[in-house]
Order: sequence, then structure tokens, then C-alpha cells
Amino acid sequence: CDESGHLEKDQARAMALGAIWCPANKSKEIAVRMREIKAHYGLSPHFEAKWGKISPAQINFYIAILDYFFDDDDLNFRGIVVADKTKLDHARYEHDHDTWYYKMYFLLLRALISPENEHYIYLDIKDTQGGHKVRRLHEVLTNNAYDFNHDIIKKIQILRSHQVEQIQLADLLTGAIAYANKGLDSSPAKVAFVERLKERSGHNLHQKTLLQEEKFNLLMWEGSYYDRD
Repeated sequence: CDESGHLEKDQARAMALGAIWCPANKSKEIAVRMREIKAHYGLSPHFEAKWGKISPAQINFYIAILDYFFDDDDLNFRGIVVADKTKLDHARYEHDHDTWYYKMYFLLLRALISPENEHYIYLDIKDTQGGHKVRRLHEVLTNNAYDFNHDIIKKIQILRSHQVEQIQLADLLTGAIAYANKGLDSSPAKVAFVERLKERSGHNLHQKTLLQEEKFNLLMWEGSYYDRD
């Protein structure tokens, strides 16, 4: 999982959260393939692919990574877009922005939890104070799934994105849907990536998809914390 524009007082009106999900037994294979794509484009296998790094010089590499996501049946994405953070009224719900942030993560992940599977969830590190909130997120998700012994949701862990290729992929797709909903067009390379994402997904990135759509699933959050899509 990763996020874009999540800070309360930044200059971004739109915010997005995103999660890449795949079978655990395919995770290593996916990481190896992404490193092979990096090497093919003259990059170190340890190069950290990030939305903020997209440039004209490397756009072909980033498009190749995007195409790989859509071509691999084992990779799926779910994202949530908050179109305008300035309309949030945290005082009304008696919590702060940070608590709301983790409520959004709950909405993001809840739809991906299946009682037939075990789940291992990895979040890109947000700050040094996130550990207790992540433990609370784990507790809320397990309670919602009646998973009191943690048989379904085995782990939620904070990692740095350079350690996990799937988090890098989450960063790219989340950054792209946020960029599209901010109405930005200052970077031709990022615009090209967004247009390719629209083409491959078949969506305009401004409307929610059906909840049942697995490959590229999108929720446009409009103010109800308990919106079930």
C-alpha cells in the first residue's frame, strides 16, 4: 500500500490511497520480473521506481512497468480517491486528520479481505509515529472480519518502498490517480503515464468502478466513513 497527497496542510486538494495485491506464492516472481524490466532499461535492479521520479528520459521504462501490471494476471490494484480534502470536517466526527487517514486505509483494505485466504499487508512508511496506528488498523480489520485469532489477517507491517517492488508499483498507480484528480498537466511524462493508465484500465480515473472489478478497482470517497461502495 502507498498514498499520495495525504498530508493535511499540503498544497494538494486531492488525496489517494492504493494497494497492489497478489498471491503470496507469486510475490518473488513479480519482484524478479520488475527487476528484469529495470535492467532492460539500463537501470540498477535496486532502482526505486517512484511516481515522483517519472521523467521524459525514463518514461519508456515506466510505461513498460505499467504494461507489465496489466499483462500479469496475478497483479491487482484497488485505490481510493478523496477529491477535495479542504471539505473535510474532522471536528464533527471528533477525531484528527491522522485518525481519518487510517480510516481511509480501513476502507481501502476491507474490500480485499477474504475469509478463505491468509493476508499479509505491507504499508509504505508514513512517519516514525505510525506503529501504534498500524496496530490499531490491524485490530479493526481483524474485528471486522471476525478474525480474533489473526488466522485471516496475519500481519500488517510498515516497510520502506525501496525494499518491495509491489510497494513501488502501488506508488506509481496511486500517484497517477491522484495526479489525474488534481487536474495537473505540468509534466508531459506523467501525463503520458496517466493516459496509458486510462487506456489500459478502460477508466477515466474520475469515477468509481464496480466493487467486483478486481484488476483495477477504484472508489471515489465522498464523505461517508462507512461507504460500502
